[in-house]
Amino acid sequence: MPTKPSPLPSSASQRAPARWPALLFSLLFSLLLAGGALTGCGLLRGGDAQQPADERQGAIASDASERSGPDAFALEVQTDDAQVREYLSRHMQLQRFRHLPDLQDAELRRLLGAAEADVRALLSTLGYFSPEIAVALHDNPAPGAGARRDTPARTITVSVTPGQRTHIASAAVEVAGSGDPARPDGQGLARRQAQLQRGFGLQPGAPFTQNDWDDAKSQGLRQLQSRRYPLARVDQSRAEIDADRAEAALQVRYAPGPDVRFGEVQIKGSERYDPEGARRIARVPAGAPYSEQGLLDAQQRLASSGYYDAVFLALDTEAIDPDAPAAVAPVTAQVREAPLKKAVFGVGLSTDSGPRLSLDHTHNRLPGIGWRALSKIELDRKNKLLSTDWTALPDDDGWRWFSGLRLQRQTTGDYEVNSSRLRGGRTKSGDRIDRSYFLQLDTAKSQGEGAPPSSSALTANYGWTGRYFNNSTNPTRGWGVAAELGVGTTLHPVRRPFTRAYVRWQGFRLMGRVDLGEGIRRESRLALRAEGGAVLASSDAPIPVTQLFLTGGDTTVRGYGWRRIGARTENDTLYGGRYLAVGSVEWQRPLTVRGNRTDFESATFIDVGAVADRLGDLRARVGVGAGLRWRSPVGPLQADLAYGVQEQQLRLHLRLGFSF
Repeated sequence: MPTKPSPLPSSASQRAPARWPALLFSLLFSLLLAGGALTGCGLLRGGDAQQPADERQGAIASDASERSGPDAFALEVQTDDAQVREYLSRHMQLQRFRHLPDLQDAELRRLLGAAEADVRALLSTLGYFSPEIAVALHDNPAPGAGARRDTPARTITVSVTPGQRTHIASAAVEVAGSGDPARPDGQGLARRQAQLQRGFGLQPGAPFTQNDWDDAKSQGLRQLQSRRYPLARVDQSRAEIDADRAEAALQVRYAPGPDVRFGEVQIKGSERYDPEGARRIARVPAGAPYSEQGLLDAQQRLASSGYYDAVFLALDTEAIDPDAPAAVAPVTAQVREAPLKKAVFGVGLSTDSGPRLSLDHTHNRLPGIGWRALSKIELDRKNKLLSTDWTALPDDDGWRWFSGLRLQRQTTGDYEVNSSRLRGGRTKSGDRIDRSYFLQLDTAKSQGEGAPPSSSALTANYGWTGRYFNNSTNPTRGWGVAAELGVGTTLHPVRRPFTRAYVRWQGFRLMGRVDLGEGIRRESRLALRAEGGAVLASSDAPIPVTQLFLTGGDTTVRGYGWRRIGARTENDTLYGGRYLAVGSVEWQRPLTVRGNRTDFESATFIDVGAVADRLGDLRARVGVGAGLRWRSPVGPLQADLAYGVQEQQLRLHLRLGFSF
C-alpha cells in the first residue's frame, strides 16, 4: 500500500503582510529588466493567461536550466519490467518539472493528481490496458553534515504493475474500390489489397503497441503510394481493445485515390543546357503508370549525367481530382546546372600498381557539335594513360553517338607496351541493360628483349551488359552478365581475319541468415564470379596485345600481381594469351563484435585463373585467402589477404566500390 502523502508546506499567501511592499517592488523591477516577460510555475496570470497549457509547461521546463538550487523532488519508478521503467522514466509529465527548485505547492498538487492518468495513457501505448498504479509523495530526511546541498527535499514514487500485455487477435486491411467492376483498376486494387494484407506490419500473435500500430499503417500507405496511387490516404483505422482478454482487433481502410500515370517532364532552372536533352536523359515514359522508384531512377540518371549539380524530381499533383478514377500528372524537374568546364585532380593508391595521380577534365558542350568531352591523364607505376571520350546527347530512342581516343604505356606481362585505340559508334544505357556497337582501331608496340613485332587491327564490335542486382553499389542478391563480340582483321605486318569473344558473369546465392541479436538477422551468401575469353585466328595472325588476355590482381585472381597471369613465350617471358578462364567462390558472412551487430562482413574465398595461347596449355593458378568487407555509403570496402599457391606468396588486396 502506498504511504500517505505528507502535507505540503504553507503557501506564500500566508507570509507576513509587512513583506508585500518589498516583494511588489522586486517584482516590478524584474518586469522592467525582462521587458515585461513573466515566467513562473504556471500560477501567475496576466498577459499569458490564454497561453496553452503545453506551451506554459514547455516554458517552465526550458527555464529549469537557468535556475539554481536543489530539484523540486526526486522521481522513482518501481516496476519489475525494465522496458516499462525506462519508458516511464523518460516520458512521464512529472519528469519535466522535477528540476524546478521553486515549484509551487498548488502546481505540485495538480501534477500528483494527473500522474496516474498520465502513466495509464503511457502504458496503453505499450499495450498494457489493465495496470495497477500507485503514486506517493515522501519527505526525504534532512541531509547530514557534509551532504550535498542539491538533494531534493521530497521524492515521488510511482509503483506500477503493468499486467498482461495486449496481443493482436486479428488485422484486416481493406483498399476502397478493390474488386469494384465500375473501376478499370478494380482487379489491380484487389491484388494490391492482398499484398498489403500479407505484408502488414502487425500480424496476429504480435504484441500491440501504439508505435507499431502507427508504423504498420504508415508502411502500408507508403507501399500503396509507391506505385500508381501517389494520392492514397488512410480513410479509416480502428483498434478495438478487449482489456479483459488482452486482445486487439485491428482494421485499416485505405482510399487509393486516382490511378496516376506520368505526364510530360517540365524542366525548371535550365539555362546552359538543352531541356530536351534533359528529358531524354531522364527517360520518364509519358503515359506509363506512376512509380516512385521510376521517378527516383530518372532523378538519379539526371544527377549522374554530369550536366547538373543538383536535381529534384516531383510529381505535380495540384491539378489532379482526388475523386477521379484515373489521372495524368506532369513531372517537374528542378535542376541546378553544372559548370560548362571542370577539372578534377586525384591521388590514389593501389596494391596492384602503387601510387596514382590523375587529372580529369570535363567540357559539357563542345563548340559546334554540342557533345560532351571527358579527358583524362593518369600516371602510376605500371600505367600511363592519356584519353578523351566524346558523347552526344541521347536521341528519342535513347541511343547516342560516341567516340574515343586512348594513348597508353602499360606493363603487359614482361614487356612495356605503347598502344593506341580509336573507336566510334553508338551506345544505349537502360535501367538494367547497356548496349553498344562500334568500330575500333588498335595499334601496339612492345618494348624489351625478344618483344613481339608491332601490330595493328581493325574490328567491328558489339557489347551487351545486363545488371539484375538488388543494389547497384552494395549488392547482396541478383546477378549480372556481360558479353563482347568483335570481328575484324589485322592490318600490320600482315592481314589475317580474327574473332574475339569475351563473357563475364557474377551472382550471389543466399546461404542462410545470421542472428545478430535484438531480433536482427542478416543473410550470409556466396559471391560467385566467372570469366571466359577467346581470340580465334590462325597461329601466324599478329594480334595486338591489347586484344589478348591477361589476368591476376584485386578484381580477378587474388594472391597474384596485377595482370601477372598470362601466356609464356618461347624465351619464358610473360605475354597476353588467346584464351582466358577465371572462376571465384567467396563466402560472405555478417560479423558481430562482442555481441554487437556491425556493418562488417567476413569473406573466405578461392580464385582460379588461367591464360594460354592454346586451350590444351591452360594451367590453373590458384589463390586462397580471407578478408573483411565494410558496407560503406559509396560501396563495399574490401581488404583481402590472399596466398598464391603457385607463386607461394602472400599479397594484400584493397578495393573500394562495386562495379559490373
